[in-house]
Amino acid sequence: MRSFALGLILSAVSMPCLAQTILKSEPLALAPYEVVFVQDASCSAGKVLKVTGAIRGLHRRKICVSLAAEQASLATAMP
Repeated sequence: MRSFALGLILSAVSMPCLAQTILKSEPLALAPYEVVFVQDASCSAGKVLKVTGAIRGLHRRKICVSLAAEQASLATAMP
């Protein structure tokens, strides 16, 4: 019974994480190791910029990755 309940809780938590939001601009503040996807001109067609936050004193990690259209939704960045 406990494992069934645990499975339900984990599936409820993990399902919203499957869809990623794509921002139109890179946020100014980003927590360490937080990942955001940005649609800008720095990547080729069909790819988005994956930005990973870093701890103080280090640079953010930026990589162009491809995302399936059904995994992402377009949103605006909040300043």
